[in-house]
This record gives sequence, structure tokens and C-alpha cells, in this order.
Amino acid sequence: MTAIEFENISKQYRLGLVSTGTLSHDLNRFWQTKVLRREDPYLKVGEVNDRAHKGASEYVWALKDINFKVEQGDVVGIIGRNGAGKSTLLKLLSRVTAPTTGTIRARGRIASLLEVGTGFHPEMTGRENIYMNGAIMGMSRAEITRKLDEIVDFSGCERYLDTPVKRYSSGMTVRLGFAIAAHLEPEILVVDEVLAVGDAEFQKKAIGKMQDVSRGEGRTVLFVSHNMGAVRNLCKTGVLMDQGKIQLVDSTENVVQKYISGYDTKCRSKEWPIKNKDVTITGIKILNEDHPDNQTIDMTDSTKIQIFYNVKQDISNTNISFTLFKDGVDLFHSWDVDFSPELLECRKKGNHLTEFNLPKNLLPGTYDISLGIGIPKVGAIDQQNHCIAFQISNMYTEETKKGFARGGLIKADIKWRDTLL
Repeated sequence: MTAIEFENISKQYRLGLVSTGTLSHDLNRFWQTKVLRREDPYLKVGEVNDRAHKGASEYVWALKDINFKVEQGDVVGIIGRNGAGKSTLLKLLSRVTAPTTGTIRARGRIASLLEVGTGFHPEMTGRENIYMNGAIMGMSRAEITRKLDEIVDFSGCERYLDTPVKRYSSGMTVRLGFAIAAHLEPEILVVDEVLAVGDAEFQKKAIGKMQDVSRGEGRTVLFVSHNMGAVRNLCKTGVLMDQGKIQLVDSTENVVQKYISGYDTKCRSKEWPIKNKDVTITGIKILNEDHPDNQTIDMTDSTKIQIFYNVKQDISNTNISFTLFKDGVDLFHSWDVDFSPELLECRKKGNHLTEFNLPKNLLPGTYDISLGIGIPKVGAIDQQNHCIAFQISNMYTEETKKGFARGGLIKADIKWRDTLL
């Protein structure tokens, strides 16, 4: 049975203005679309939503001609670069906003977790928000009460249950939000990249719960994430989006491989603007220390990673995380406080550079990097997921005879000893 169907879905936005710009045009739009039931006369052709470049048109298509179906009980992972239209698609499904053209058919109750604090009233307590969210989903007070203990236990927020949500940290808010969305028995669970705010323990619990909801209870899950490992483990089907359009709907493995193959591996540095946050990641550079002028990095070269960040005011209890992926597989994580615990005590106001060398056990292939700055066991302050990619080659060595080309994820220099017994 089909649980969700997207038919010719498009969503257009006008940059800078909410209306058409004039009262007469607004009245004309209302008359044509609401009274005469005709097409919007101001619906211009518009441009593709390429956020990296300035366009000539003031109209952009956040989504364009989206068509696909989701079967009941399926777990669908939606991936793509920032600005691809993933969150817009989920907002349309959750009825946060309406499509410009097309029809969405969904069978059953939908529970959505689109961003931190979705559906929460900040002045209400955690308990009151649980009942309010359940009522919005059409559940009776008795049904919500029956699930209350499970929700509170899963969220780990029992001590703060009768405290206004405005006093919750972002990590606590997303814990409670996910617990509500997952436990109030929706037929369709919609989860955006909010799980990245939670700590590792909560992410593991959340993914486990989504597996239970889909496999054990036969409910449908739509999952947006930049974590390819989580998408691989959780999802049966993948949807790859780019610039508001669907590039591929296929098995999760094929979709992830298609996404990774689109990385620009020649770009060795990136910069980002300072945000209105306590700490902001502002740049990254990948340096070949042995052959600085080479476009490629050889497996024998020394590779240095430089990470730039800005601190608005002196701050304590923060760490910077580095994650390395190969072909979408999570290879390892590293934190700057691992061998410099004094950084937890204070980071001084200003611009910082932190750097390190990658281990020399990486085999030829395509690698990409995720960065994050956060508070231990609370959540992220700033993130750049899968922000830059690079290629490691095997150009300058003849050492394949030592096993360097035997596959696997890393090169292991293991010395064996043979003893006659």
C-alpha cells in the first residue's frame, strides 16, 4: 500500500518579499487563484535554486517537478547538499507550507521533527507540550497519558518535565521532541537533520527507535541526514536531491555512491562567514606538506588539516570534532580536547587556527570531512557536514606487492613472525 505520494510537486519563493509587492497585484492574485480557481498570474518561470550564485530572477524554485511514492513501512533516506530542497519537501509533507503546484497524498497521522523546538510553546512545560502535541495529532488525553512514561523515560528529561521548555538546552529540546514524535503512534514519522544536535548516546537510541517503528510496527519513516552511515544502516530506499530536483531514487547504497561521486575533490580549502553564535567554524584547508604544488595527495604524503574558527567571547566547555569518511563510511572521529584538555577550561575571544596531520594508513580513494563545534554531552553549536572532499592516490610508489592494494578501508603495516614449534 502506498503511504505517501508526491505528484508534480513544485515550490516557488520570491526572494526578499513576501507578497507580489503591490496591493493591486495581491488583490488580482487572490481573485484569480481563490475565486476564479485559475493559475497564479504572477507565477514566473523562475530560476533553479542555486544558493551559491547570484541570479537574474527574483523568483526561485526550491522544488521543481517532484514525483515519487513511498510504500507503507518503508524507511526512506533523503540526502543531498545544503539547499537541495530536502527540508522544504518535508515541510510540504508536514503541511507547514503549501506547494505552489502539485498534490501530496498521505495516509495516516504524521509526526514531524523538522528543527529544534518544532511544535513547542516555549512558555509551556515539557509535560504540557507533550499533551499539546498529542492533541494536535488527534490523540485523546487518555492515549497520551498511557504513553507519557515511555516518552519521559526515552527523552531523559524527567527532572525538567515541569519546567518551561524555553529553559531547555537545544539537546534536551530535541530529545523531548523526538520522544514525542516517535512514541505518539504516528503512521508516518518525518525526521530532519535535528538528530545531529543530540549526543552520540541519544543518536544511537533515536536510530534504534526509528528501526523499531519501521520494522516492528510497520510505520513509514522519512529521514533526512548528512550522516551517510546512519542513512545506510536505517534506510531501505534512498532519494538524492540537487537544486530542488530529484536526481535518483534507488537502493540506499546506489544513492549514497551517486552522491559521493559528485564531490569536488580538487578544492583544497573552504571558508564560511561568522554566524551569530558563540563559536563558528570559518574555514578548512587540506595541505600536502611533502608536495605542496601537486593537485593530488599520494598515500605516502604527509597530509595536514587546518581548521579555522571564531570565538565571540571567552567560552568554556566546548570541543571541536573532526570526522573522516571514505566512500560514505565513517572511518574515525577525533576531538581537539583528546590531548589538550585545557581547551575545555577556556577558549579566548578571537580567530583561531587548529591543525593536525592525518595518519599515514589511508588507502587510495575518495575521502570527505565533517566538522563540528559543540558542548560535550549536550549538542552541537556549529557544524559543517561533509563540507570538503579530497582524493588519495598511489602515484609515486611501487608497493602494491606489500598489500597496499588488497582492499579494505586502511593500510595496516603488520609485521608477522613465524616460529617453528
